[in-house]
Amino acid sequence: MIGCGRAGGAATILNAVANWKGSAFGIGLMTYAQVELDHTGTIRGDVPGLDTRLIETCVAMVLERLGYSYGAVVRTKSDIPVASGLKSSSTAANATVLATLDALQEEMDPIEAAKIGVAAARKAGVTITGALDDALASMLGGVVVTDNREMMLMKREEFDTPVVILSPDRKLFSGETSVSRSRLISPVADVVYDLAMRGDYGRAMTINGLAYCAALGLSAEPVLLALQAGARGASLSGTGPSYAAIIDESKVEELEAAWKPLGGKVIRTYSNNKGASKGEGT
Repeated sequence: MIGCGRAGGAATILNAVANWKGSAFGIGLMTYAQVELDHTGTIRGDVPGLDTRLIETCVAMVLERLGYSYGAVVRTKSDIPVASGLKSSSTAANATVLATLDALQEEMDPIEAAKIGVAAARKAGVTITGALDDALASMLGGVVVTDNREMMLMKREEFDTPVVILSPDRKLFSGETSVSRSRLISPVADVVYDLAMRGDYGRAMTINGLAYCAALGLSAEPVLLALQAGARGASLSGTGPSYAAIIDESKVEELEAAWKPLGGKVIRTYSNNKGASKGEGT
């Protein structure tokens, strides 16, 4: 039995490390998963060069939740750079959970499916807060605001905007982040949370970006260059090293030109309101 799943990446409005409140929005970069169930009794990830513990744990947790005892081989491929702050882990988890459900021909509420991925990410050690905001932005699409401590979705709405991403060549894994320094900016994160709840996503994103760049010792120059090019908001995405900006279509080329001299890859995409899906057509 073979199942397929697809989930989009996400970019940050409010990073949840400081105060457990998070906000993110779906973007058009995709991860695809295929799960092939068998009777070997072992679950094996087949993604050369990458740690497969997360996707293996996702399959195991879905099977356990639904009372199955299959073995499996799980494969993923992705448009999303790993350890870039663009939610590669949350996206791989969502795609894998959905592919497993597809192979089993089972249905599950999308929020519950995302929470399995969050639990798997915690178990695999690839998240600090559980990243419910990232998981739900990927699973549901649109923009979400979450309380990661209480595991609650506070808000979700459609979000239509061009997005430009600066993805530096280096990787920065979530586990390497200074939690103690991030917690120092929790009063700022409280302000960002209020802005996000009011729908002022551009300002929320920018304040988040400047605060986390200061806390983590990362450059705020990409944020300032984005604002200079006319972006409505710009931020470090996750804990970096990527940056994301929301901007009008007419100003995208100006921002691309401003970011290209910084090195790395400049990616043009769009917000994603469709969310994740399962099945052969994904």
